[in-house]
Amino acid sequence: MALSDFIPKEGQARIVDAIGAAERRTSGEIRVHIEPRCKSGDPYRRAIEVFNELKMYETRQRNAVLVYVAYRSHMFAIIGDSGINERVPADFWNSEKETLAGYLRQGDPAGGLCEVIRQIGESLSSYFPWTEDDINEQSNEISYYKE
Repeated sequence: MALSDFIPKEGQARIVDAIGAAERRTSGEIRVHIEPRCKSGDPYRRAIEVFNELKMYETRQRNAVLVYVAYRSHMFAIIGDSGINERVPADFWNSEKETLAGYLRQGDPAGGLCEVIRQIGESLSSYFPWTEDDINEQSNEISYYKE
């Protein structure tokens, strides 16, 4: 099954644009990973595996965020790297999780991901503001694993 079966090409382009816009507010790096099924059965554990596979820990400030979605399993997770987790409260991602869950229930994954990405950029901007010397350390493209 192709990614476009879950999110059409136009929606994918909107997500990539949303990542770019969010990253113009923060030095944080945001990635979206989508796959049909959560291989481990635990979306948080699987998000950590994907985070490591994508080498998202290779950012200067350890401030990368992964939004992981397993659409056939009806699971998702939002995780941040150690630089973020050291500075934010434990419930930092709760608002974003509620937002994404609502959009997914309504059948609008692209809209939900775009809104969550916007929220992440806004939230991170106070902890990791964008600076003149900021470089894009992670791809803005959606990563996808087939079954």
